[in-house]
Amino acid sequence: MSSPEHKQKIWKLIKDIKVGMLVTNDHDMPRARPMHLVQEEYDGTLWFFTRRSAEKVFETRQDHDVCLSFSDQEDGVYVSLSGTASLNDNPDLIEKYWNPFVAAWFPKGKDDPDLTLMEIKIHMGEHWKANESKVYQLYEIAKANFKKNATPDMGENEKFGH
Repeated sequence: MSSPEHKQKIWKLIKDIKVGMLVTNDHDMPRARPMHLVQEEYDGTLWFFTRRSAEKVFETRQDHDVCLSFSDQEDGVYVSLSGTASLNDNPDLIEKYWNPFVAAWFPKGKDDPDLTLMEIKIHMGEHWKANESKVYQLYEIAKANFKKNATPDMGENEKFGH
């Protein structure tokens, strides 16, 4: 688990990326697909709309453990989050997170019987954030190649959870 401050840090890193790759187990093989965030804040749980009939739903019923990865190469942000997935049909939550983007994918609306929310409770993760420009990063890589036993300083890296 992480502190409220750390949750805000994670949210600051992923909120503008919006799309994360959800990794599930498909018959013991990892499988990833893009998922679009629908929330405006993060408290340790991530929310995504999905179809109840989607393969990812069947995969998470077999194995609740999932991983989500977010990346923004331009800003040097990389986030990996691991947690457990479940479905949530709470109409208040569906109303809260409903938006025009979601409506485009679900033309039958909020009452579509195939519509559900995937709730992912995050247990652990890791993030990387480059603190400097690409030019500086290239300098750090070149410097590390010339010095023995040196590694480039590419910025911040932090693990949390288990």
